[in-house]
Amino acid sequence: MTERQQRIVCAFDQRSPRVSEFDIHELVYETLHLQEHEVVMIQIGVSRRHVYIKFRDPQRMQAILTATQGQEDFRHENGEISEVLIGAVGLRMRRVRVVSLPPKWKTRP
Repeated sequence: MTERQQRIVCAFDQRSPRVSEFDIHELVYETLHLQEHEVVMIQIGVSRRHVYIKFRDPQRMQAILTATQGQEDFRHENGEISEVLIGAVGLRMRRVRVVSLPPKWKTRP
């Protein structure tokens, strides 16, 4: 459970150009000023508009969230500026309905 609490998501504006590997490098090291030893993993979302960063230290993650106040401007290689929303990735409770459960499995909340 703590693994998810040490991750942030950087969501690029939908109108921005697709994010390249170079853009992600610039975001992590130049915009957010993270060092290599502070980051465990970087993952690119399927839409190439979300970048997930997993931190070694939850305090450093919290410091980034506080310093950016949930938003940062990013300049792409072509000079275009995109708004990047930054937030913590957490576990959320979800209600799931399952159809055709056997009667012995049905319970009331």
